[in-house]
Amino acid sequence: MDAFEEKRFNTGELEINYVAGPNNSPSLVLIPGQGADWTNYRKVLPLLSEKFHVYAIDVRGHGKSDWATGDYSFTSIGRDMTAFLQSVVKEPTIISGNSSGGLIALWLAANRPGLVKGIIMEDPPLFSADWPRIKEDSYVYYVLQVTVEMSKELHESRSISGLARMFMKIKRPLPNGKIRSVPRSATYFISFLIRVSQKLRGKPSLPGSFRKIVEVLVDFDADFSQAWVDGRIYEGLNHADALKQAECPMILLHANWLRHPDYGLVGAMDDNDAALARELAPEMLFKRIDSDHVIHSHNPDLYIRAVEEFMTNLD
Repeated sequence: MDAFEEKRFNTGELEINYVAGPNNSPSLVLIPGQGADWTNYRKVLPLLSEKFHVYAIDVRGHGKSDWATGDYSFTSIGRDMTAFLQSVVKEPTIISGNSSGGLIALWLAANRPGLVKGIIMEDPPLFSADWPRIKEDSYVYYVLQVTVEMSKELHESRSISGLARMFMKIKRPLPNGKIRSVPRSATYFISFLIRVSQKLRGKPSLPGSFRKIVEVLVDFDADFSQAWVDGRIYEGLNHADALKQAECPMILLHANWLRHPDYGLVGAMDDNDAALARELAPEMLFKRIDSDHVIHSHNPDLYIRAVEEFMTNLD
């Protein structure tokens, strides 16, 4: 990671944080999913930088990029990305986006074709995150609501027990139809850890995934999630129209998913969504991958292989 330099770029509206790797060719821009920043790509950045001039970006409202509370939509994010590609990358580039980042990549392919050489959509929520279906048939909608509630409690409540209780709201549907949640007893242990860490370090600290959740919520503008809940984000992007308009080479990576009787679709797309996407963009490449949603993190070898195969086809 020593070869990567963290920088900031002023789009004319706000400042975007990003990292850039060694000046190899061709260029590759990485866009993480909702709630994540460029560090989400740590596992694959060194390998990708051997063959690409890699840029990894923090979307507005994420990481060290400026917040834009009240102004989160594909139109406004598209303006940021357009300015970044024109002023920083300065050449037609390959764009790889995970989850909502994949939808941003699709927006660019459909609306800024001169700036895009090809796109890699890493398990994007095609159709499932379109309005109003996301509200009716998606576990993601529940996650977004909980994210907003947890963020408010984290930033507004000074109670240690309140911080610990946040984790009781996290529920994970399982393939057998059951639901996994954080036991009440665990919240007492979390409260104990918070008290101890505050005395020793002056700030709350938690182990493992709990720490990561808190870190994400601290650096993340929850209004970005709220924009998905109330529908503001969807301005500027119709999934079907964008797939038909995009003319550059594309590949769709489809990760694992399941359906839960209470929460609906758990995952980005089901098989019908993937089939519809391939029907609307018949020249698009497709790869089914046995992995969790964030393929580049959970199965980096498969992700790297998919990127390299896409480049071979692109050449």
